[in-house]
Amino acid sequence: MSLPLDGIRVVEIATFVAVPSAGALLADLGAEVIKVEVPQGETYRNSRPRMAGFKVEFDASPQYEMSNRGKKSLVLDLTRPEALEALRRVIDRCDIVLTNMLPGRCERFGLDAATLRPERPALIYAALNGYGRGGEEADKPAFDYAAYWARTGMMDLIRHPDAAPTFQRPGVGDHAAGLSLVCGILAALRTRDKTGEGQEIDVSLLQIGMYVQGNDLSQVLVAGHSPPLHDRAKPANPLWNFYPTADERWIVVVMIESDRYWPILCEALERPDLLADERFDGPVPRFRNSQALVEILDEVFRSRTLSEWEVILTQHRVIWSPVREMHEILDDPQVKAMGYLETVDHPRVGRFSTVGAPLSMSAHRLSSNRPAPELGADSEDVLRESGLTAQEIAKLLP
Repeated sequence: MSLPLDGIRVVEIATFVAVPSAGALLADLGAEVIKVEVPQGETYRNSRPRMAGFKVEFDASPQYEMSNRGKKSLVLDLTRPEALEALRRVIDRCDIVLTNMLPGRCERFGLDAATLRPERPALIYAALNGYGRGGEEADKPAFDYAAYWARTGMMDLIRHPDAAPTFQRPGVGDHAAGLSLVCGILAALRTRDKTGEGQEIDVSLLQIGMYVQGNDLSQVLVAGHSPPLHDRAKPANPLWNFYPTADERWIVVVMIESDRYWPILCEALERPDLLADERFDGPVPRFRNSQALVEILDEVFRSRTLSEWEVILTQHRVIWSPVREMHEILDDPQVKAMGYLETVDHPRVGRFSTVGAPLSMSAHRLSSNRPAPELGADSEDVLRESGLTAQEIAKLLP
């Protein structure tokens, strides 16, 4: 069966993670995605795992591969007027423009929606930047560390009260933003099917950061102040906390409905005496005496190893998880059973594993196991298909 976006053509003018991750998912869904790159290739293409502290010699960028799988590569030097004209001719035959170029730069190049859409009313123009296309910060450069993580207050909240702010891992906000872009694009395609008209999709990293932490932010909006930080030693609900094990690992328990799970947890921990302790008889007493209960639970959880607790807690069906180290995902039986990792057969570096698409469909096998294109591999074909002559192509390509 054909994929959902077969026949849809996308021009992606973007670097790094957020917008390219959206392009990769559109490619997974069957779209033809043409990635426009500078002649030397974008910086992300040239990164290697050893540069991030990994002890491996791998002659490609796994994160670039993940965010650019299944695309075509078109190399153009957009500082040259003839290259810009060639790109507009490529865009003339596409359905979607996808970009993270800053609004002012898009205008200078004539690649903004106000320039492109009057010529192609059916065009869908999807753009992402740090802080939104309006206001004084529309052209302010940003990564998700700044606009999504620090600016929204998330960086300040996810830490112990006595600790410094926590550093975010790469691409976390970017991947959330990419999903939002795809959601808007799919809705715009549905609308265009009905009306024949395209539209503009606008996503910012600041907006995504606010939405992702909406549970807290919606309460801040009515309270007018930030929420308290989670204190592991005296949490509001000791059944929603993390505890150390005998082998210096950690367990997180997530029993938000504490009354429902309190008897089950006491049985799993072989501590029926806690049920008779008036200090812990109900959510309010457990809150008032949370420090004492955490001290007891710390001692209990430290009495066994993580693997021992894994058997016991699973048998009792409490809501919990081991705090895994990331490399342990490689051998996680549930990950394997669900097929969440894909195998890529790369023509240059050989076979390697990557992260698959963030969804599955019953009627379609998403194509998220294809390699990213080599730099400029499709330039000539894409330009020829867009109507450029051999002479015009020769002037553009090295």
